[in-house]
Amino acid sequence: MTHRKRPGSRRWTSAARWAGLCVVAITVEANATPSTETAFVLNTFAFLVWGALVMWMCAGFTMLEAGSVRTKNASVICLKNIGLYSIAGLAYYVVGYNLMYTDVGSVIGSFTLFHGSSSEEIALIGGNEGQAGAVAESGYSTMSNWFFQMVFVATAASIVSGTLAERVKLWSFFVFVLFLTAFIYPIVGAWTWGEGWLYEFGFKDFAGSTIVHSTGGWAALAGALVVGPRLGKYRSDGSVKPTPPSNIPAVTLGVFILWLGWFGFNGGSQLALAGVLDAVAMSNVLVNTNLAAAAGVMAAVSVARPILGRVDLLAVLNGAIAGLVSITAGPDIVDHYWAIIVGAIGGVVCTAGIKLLETIRIDDVVGAVPAHLFAGIWGTLAVCIAGGGDFVAQIVGILAIGAFVFAVSWVLWFALDKIMSARVSPTVEQLGQDVSELGIEAYPEFVVMPDADEAAELAAASSREAE
Repeated sequence: MTHRKRPGSRRWTSAARWAGLCVVAITVEANATPSTETAFVLNTFAFLVWGALVMWMCAGFTMLEAGSVRTKNASVICLKNIGLYSIAGLAYYVVGYNLMYTDVGSVIGSFTLFHGSSSEEIALIGGNEGQAGAVAESGYSTMSNWFFQMVFVATAASIVSGTLAERVKLWSFFVFVLFLTAFIYPIVGAWTWGEGWLYEFGFKDFAGSTIVHSTGGWAALAGALVVGPRLGKYRSDGSVKPTPPSNIPAVTLGVFILWLGWFGFNGGSQLALAGVLDAVAMSNVLVNTNLAAAAGVMAAVSVARPILGRVDLLAVLNGAIAGLVSITAGPDIVDHYWAIIVGAIGGVVCTAGIKLLETIRIDDVVGAVPAHLFAGIWGTLAVCIAGGGDFVAQIVGILAIGAFVFAVSWVLWFALDKIMSARVSPTVEQLGQDVSELGIEAYPEFVVMPDADEAAELAAASSREAE
């Protein structure tokens, strides 16, 4: 299927949009093509509704992470997730959007502060109804587009939160999120969706397998290497200490919320709902998204025991996320069976990735790196199979974005660790961040009882601090 917007681009200029409407007018019956004003309303409405659905994914990440950590850290997870969404919104409004989309050269856009409605829109709101035609010709409301772009930024930041749960300091995390959402992510976006050098090179990523998910995954991996694993996670004999989730139903609910939100994530990335072509294309995108997620679940169920030695529920739930991430780079394929194949392989890649991280002793609390980074790389490459992607361009994009995000994130985490300490103290980690950093417990009716080893270490630490 030929899309009216240029492949790989999320920003559709007014001229291109108007030309696209003319093409539709030629190829379908006249009465099936909406007026310019109707197209404006439908496109704007789609941006706002799909954006709100993507925003709801923050609730999914919160439930997934809060249920995955031990009860003594659940409150901090909730604060981190609502905090990161707020930071992302402010940072992307002040500087991020303009870096990503305004006057983009080959590498970066404008450092102009703030982003607002167009002059025509301001005049229209001020009572100049003569501007209605000029506003409608733009194809969509300026700030509806900003809103839809912004909620994607928060998704990338949420990935970091889950990986580093239970040992990263609250304010160190918030400072990193500020830099990620104001600069790192927008620069990656400028290269690609902002029509910078990777876009010109032919890199294709429909809704962000690499641009959003791998970016978050690389940032999370860098943080995990700098901050290190949780205390006692890896024993001296090389075995892994199990840290089972505190609330399995919450984790499962979180995955279902993410699955629902992904329909807005991928469906909204069609960037229009102004005609027959958009409606058909969006329908295909949603179906492919659902098929890939389902295939990821079943693939993870099938390979969990051979790879992990058990049918691991968390691996299965991550299989759904991996299927969703995998199809995100090319959900616009017409042959739906390819979505099943792509999603299934994503589920296998994620499950194998969980085992790999255990083997090399990288502590990822929720399995975000396998689900978002590893599956994101696979999904970006999968575009070459059925989505018309160029293999060289896809490889170059994966390597360039990975090298940039990982290097900058590692330096930033390292600097934060030296300046303000990225990690909580051993005592805080053993007591739990809820009590130590917030003075509140997520489940006050439960008494947190450390195991024998933790109790001995905690007593010794308390004794040393008292001295």
